[in-house]
Amino acid sequence: MDQPSEKSLKRMRTYVQKYWEKTGTSPHPDREVTEAVVMGLAANIDEVGRPLCPCNFYPDKRAELERSREWVCACDEMKQWKYCHCLLFVAPEGSPITEYLPEDHEGRQIYGLVKDPTPDKAARHGLRLRGKVKNKE
Repeated sequence: MDQPSEKSLKRMRTYVQKYWEKTGTSPHPDREVTEAVVMGLAANIDEVGRPLCPCNFYPDKRAELERSREWVCACDEMKQWKYCHCLLFVAPEGSPITEYLPEDHEGRQIYGLVKDPTPDKAARHGLRLRGKVKNKE
């Protein structure tokens, strides 16, 4: 993969920083994880004009974008459930937030229940979370 342009890298770094603040999520504690995802998003901006999730395989990236915006960052899973399978938007310890996922979702099965450390932040900034799990304490 060629290195993404500085323009696209700057765009993605700015977007990611603002999205962490907006959603109350954190960067992954391993900076290399965050950097790899940001680089992939920026490369996809250069290649297809949109920050298509670099953590999925697409036989045809352009066809995927024509099909839907499901995997354009912030992807539908992030907007619906505050869940980032790329580990770009996570809880402070580095796990993806799984609290709002359906119980049979693979993220919930892999990571278990990871509570949202800032549940009020998402609602305040217009995220429409689906499937909120009731507190069972």
